Amino acid sequence: MSGSSTGTTSVPAPSLTDSGFVVPAENAMLAGALADISAAFGNNMSTGLSTPQGQLATTLTAILGDAYDQILAVFNGVDPARASGRMQDAIGLLYFMTRRGATSTVVTIVCTGAPGTIVPAGTLIQDTSGNQYAADGAISIDATGAGTGAFSCVVPGAIQCPSNSVSVYQSITGLYSVNNPAAGVTGADQENRVDFEERRQESVAANSVGALAAILGSVQAVSGVTDAYVTDNDTGSAVTVSGVTIAPHSLFVCVNGGSDEDIALAILKKKAPGCGYTGTTSVTVSDPSAAYSTAPQYLVSFTRAVATPIYISVALKSSSAVPSTAETDVRNSVLAAFNGTDGGKRARIGDLLFASRYYAGIASLGTWPEIVEISIGLAANPTGFTAQLQIDQIPTLDASGITVTIA
Repeated sequence: MSGSSTGTTSVPAPSLTDSGFVVPAENAMLAGALADISAAFGNNMSTGLSTPQGQLATTLTAILGDAYDQILAVFNGVDPARASGRMQDAIGLLYFMTRRGATSTVVTIVCTGAPGTIVPAGTLIQDTSGNQYAADGAISIDATGAGTGAFSCVVPGAIQCPSNSVSVYQSITGLYSVNNPAAGVTGADQENRVDFEERRQESVAANSVGALAAILGSVQAVSGVTDAYVTDNDTGSAVTVSGVTIAPHSLFVCVNGGSDEDIALAILKKKAPGCGYTGTTSVTVSDPSAAYSTAPQYLVSFTRAVATPIYISVALKSSSAVPSTAETDVRNSVLAAFNGTDGGKRARIGDLLFASRYYAGIASLGTWPEIVEISIGLAANPTGFTAQLQIDQIPTLDASGITVTIA
């Protein structure tokens, strides 16, 4: 349109198309603003950007650009694949979800003591850095003098708990010692955008009953749960799935974090009648329906995820550009990718882990990293490029499991 006509402008307008909100290029908006100002003054003035009128056109273009950016952010904010922050929280509320606060590091502890000793829920232990962990539930020491249970760090957040680093803090009669053969499953700060969207997708079936996705969504919503895996065997014979044997016509649920009672109830609420269980932990729970004057009770079984150490080897080419902090920087980058704090997907129960997941983070440290090879495995000195976990295993990683070679 001509800039000399009343009510018209040469500045191109945005459009709402089938592809979404389309914003004109800023150089086109600047050209339009200059044409409008020039027309207002008889088309006889200079349109150089260093002139007062050029500066005015530049300012108007910046204002329009900022406004369009905000509108575009609103459009992107209603798309679950792009939403973040408050807009993502609003999408979550449609599914009765709220963003998780910081989660605690969960450590699998072997308690050694007198047979028959009960280690009460809430019993405190500590690691070599002074971080304290509380027992998620009561732990019974069996006839062999040992009992295994989960302990959660009392301070939420990404706190590392290396293997073999804990000791008794709170004295319990009959409890001699505690140890963690594997590193803890590191907690996290407030749930990030990627994890929130992944959990939202897993929760969409939470209002149904019987579907595996409904059970997974229900278990994932339990306070303290950091990860879960759900599958079943609908055949009349036992089957082995990724290293785990599942009984005929039974449900398999593997969980990390949360209390036994809450998890069992979450499973019972969503499991279809008649299906059995395969699991190493059994809890008796009552049917929560208000229709019963005397609620029936059910024995619900599930499996606690076994903390499984992962080992990663990084080989870099030596050069004068490699900084003195290289090994520490690489380890921190690998840990960030493993825990998902780099904005990507975190390592989860039953995952197939790829060494290639760690290339981008290391490369982003600067121009100095020249990666020769990255290997990953379930044993020290790995040589493979993938590591497959069983569906009853949750991967753990601490700095001691990351080898950095610069040669």
